[in-house]
Amino acid sequence: MPYVVITGASSGIGYASALAFAGRNKDLILTARRKQKLEELKSTIHEINPNIDVVVFTADLSDSDEVRHLYARTKAYELETWINNAGFGEYASVAEQDLAKVENMLKLNDLAPTILSSLFVRDYAAKEGTQLINVSSDGGYTMVGNFVTYCATKFFVSAFTEGLAQELLAEGSPMRAKVLAPAVTETEFAHRAMNVETFDYKASFGQIHTPERVAQFLLDLYDSDKAVGLVNGETNQFELRDPLFPYITKG
Repeated sequence: MPYVVITGASSGIGYASALAFAGRNKDLILTARRKQKLEELKSTIHEINPNIDVVVFTADLSDSDEVRHLYARTKAYELETWINNAGFGEYASVAEQDLAKVENMLKLNDLAPTILSSLFVRDYAAKEGTQLINVSSDGGYTMVGNFVTYCATKFFVSAFTEGLAQELLAEGSPMRAKVLAPAVTETEFAHRAMNVETFDYKASFGQIHTPERVAQFLLDLYDSDKAVGLVNGETNQFELRDPLFPYITKG
């Protein structure tokens, strides 16, 4: 069977998504920085279904050389779906943000998925049943105070993926490109963004989603013919939608 690739699979949405696809008997290629977490996930999946092939690759995708090396390692496998999920945020005003952290955020949130998307499209755009899913955020459609730079990275992901989706359709390619834009999800995100050891999501945001719920949103998007899976910021409900950004086809 062809493989589903998930980046940032060691925790949060990536971890839950790996379990969700394992529930559909999909063979998996999982990547993240933390090898032990990936191995633990692999063991958990094999407890569910020992027949699923789980390939683990460690990589720091804020390093473009490791990004290209990761893709080269997947060339030994037939792929069906590539999910660019890895990313993190920085909670600070633009004037006060940690520029070294921001530089890594830009590399991980934008450069890595651009490179990996491009390579995957080159190899698989003509193959029936293939999908590219890039994980953005509701912050990829709405700017949030003290998250301006993070939101800007996710606007890039949303716009790039929507544009690619339109481009593939215009070219008659069977591959589908899709963007998942979840809202506040109870993961490790806030800990890294705010540099804190603990964080109470419910006390701070009220309505939140679990990683498992977002993984179901991802499956709903995967099953659909829509290009965008977005959590509505007002209702906190998941919606499948056509592209939101304008797109012009020129001859």
